[in-house]
Amino acid sequence: MKDEKDYIKDITEIRSMMERSSKFLSLSGLAGVMAGIYALAGAFIAYKVFDFNPDSVMYDAAEQASSTGNLTNVIYVALAILVLALSTVIFLSGRNAGKKGEKLWNATTRRLMTNMAVPLAAGGMLILILISKGMIGLIAPVSLIFYGLALFNASKLTLEEVKVLGIIQILLGLAGAYFVQYGLLIWALGFGAVNIIYGIYMHYKYER
Repeated sequence: MKDEKDYIKDITEIRSMMERSSKFLSLSGLAGVMAGIYALAGAFIAYKVFDFNPDSVMYDAAEQASSTGNLTNVIYVALAILVLALSTVIFLSGRNAGKKGEKLWNATTRRLMTNMAVPLAAGGMLILILISKGMIGLIAPVSLIFYGLALFNASKLTLEEVKVLGIIQILLGLAGAYFVQYGLLIWALGFGAVNIIYGIYMHYKYER
């Protein structure tokens, strides 16, 4: 007959199996590092190449018209960063899942995407509204806040560290909304430096 230690071991294994089936555990720390590098490169291009660094919340019609071309280019850069980051996350997370003998796309992944999609879609629509109203200075902090909300919302379906990352991004977004003149710098800190640090930490904790 099994002794108490054997039962405890069995319970632990069952709990581990249930956690793996109900949570997405194939996130790649290296994907976070790469996403951070893309963000830093994008912020550099926006600032140095397109002279994008809003120093106030509201812009009048003349200022908005003069900056429309640069803003359009910055939006293209942001979309390129998004595509690169998502592609990297999918590729590296898929590789992690393959190493564990798991499928990347399953019921848990679909729930995770749904939980993230709602805040991200709401944030994207709000950013379009801000652009149409000339409130360019709030674009960067709003993107950080809704990115943080998406991470926080999705954290119950993945690793606990994602919740901490989400809270940090929300706090940085709020700081960027208050210190608008440093909005682009704070955006680079959140999407760039914080993601890189998070990615390195996750890689050494879970992938080595």
